[in-house]
Amino acid sequence: MPHAIQPDKARQFATRVVQQLRAAGHEAYWAGGCVRDQLLRLEPHDYDVATSAKPDEIRRCFTRRRTLPLAAAFGVIMVLGRWGEGQIEVATFRQDVGYSDGRHPDDVVFSTAQLDAQRRDFTINGLFYDPITDRVIDFVGGQEDLHTGIIRAIGDPSARIGEDRLRMLRAARFAATFDFQVDPATRAAVVDNADRIVEVSAERIAGEMRRMLVHPRRALAVTLLQEMRLLPVILPESSGVLTPDADPAPAGQSDSQSAWLTTLALLRALDRPTFPTALAALLRAVYRHVANPAQLVARIGQRWKLSNTELNRTAWLLATESMIRHADQWPWPDIQRVLIAPGIEQLMGLAESVVRVAKNNPSGVAFCREKLLLPPEKLDPLPLLTGDDLRQAGLQPGPVFRVILTELRDQQLLGQLTSKQAALAEAKALADRLANVPWKEH
Repeated sequence: MPHAIQPDKARQFATRVVQQLRAAGHEAYWAGGCVRDQLLRLEPHDYDVATSAKPDEIRRCFTRRRTLPLAAAFGVIMVLGRWGEGQIEVATFRQDVGYSDGRHPDDVVFSTAQLDAQRRDFTINGLFYDPITDRVIDFVGGQEDLHTGIIRAIGDPSARIGEDRLRMLRAARFAATFDFQVDPATRAAVVDNADRIVEVSAERIAGEMRRMLVHPRRALAVTLLQEMRLLPVILPESSGVLTPDADPAPAGQSDSQSAWLTTLALLRALDRPTFPTALAALLRAVYRHVANPAQLVARIGQRWKLSNTELNRTAWLLATESMIRHADQWPWPDIQRVLIAPGIEQLMGLAESVVRVAKNNPSGVAFCREKLLLPPEKLDPLPLLTGDDLRQAGLQPGPVFRVILTELRDQQLLGQLTSKQAALAEAKALADRLANVPWKEH
């Protein structure tokens, strides 16, 4: 298991990498996101270094034992730190030549720091920093855009987007994350090219959506995706349901505008949600409008290539949150099975947010919270009988065992059965009643 990165050690390591490259006669700076975050007084998640050293020179500088050729053809070498220091991507200054696939450069030409900055996506990500002299190197106006709160493409916005369509989603994510405005020319280029986001791999789209939806400003991110025409492309099911400019329906009737406003309010109401919880909040209005809600999450999961864990959890949250809100109206055995399920805290968080936003009666949620305070042996007592017990009692094994065990469990949870002996007697009685009833497993 990798060691946790310690911020102070990571920063010292990043400084040491620059010092070592300088000592070998190369130009070297911190680059990209770590510079941006530092200027915003945020703790960088990781550090990247850009240098005039070629890949082979980088490996010689840090030895082959402590380097990995991450993408040597593009000039990127991973330098491995010691315990707690993490690892740093060290990349040779370069220009990219052609982007036939809308993602990877067809070729690269090693170049200068200034030309390297101009190939990057947004001005706030095109900055360099010299940790030795505490100096920012800015060839693209990134410091001014950081100061005024602007997400601006470097150079021609359409050209930057043509190089990597994912930059359209990244524009929305950065603007939401930092509460910045998207530069009008950059926004216009995104709108003009929004339909082409489908050229980006599903995994990369899902990666951006994960980052946006778990961030506290997730509602702003979704708003920007809608405004820049990206949401209807990556989530076409939202069209006609989540529509900000729809005409309001008469009082008392639901409409897509209120569904949009409710969805944004629900996203804001979530407290540190997991990705499946936030995705369920985003999809909830759509889920309630479609003819076949069971297929909705499966279709989106396939399109974004979500993991089975994400897919199943999202579907379960959407299918079950109304049970929590109306738990005092459901049979206790049904609610008990939900309360002991993995992910119950995510479900409770979603249901509680819906109650607050929709101003629902909170009694169902309160009932569940009260039950969750029960000790484990009360909330989830051991079953009185198992399938082995039924076999030992002489009952014929088969699918009907599930019916018997479910009924016994229901009676146990309701307090109608309290001993193994009583459960065995009830099991035999159930078996006799079911023996002459045509039954098949569904």
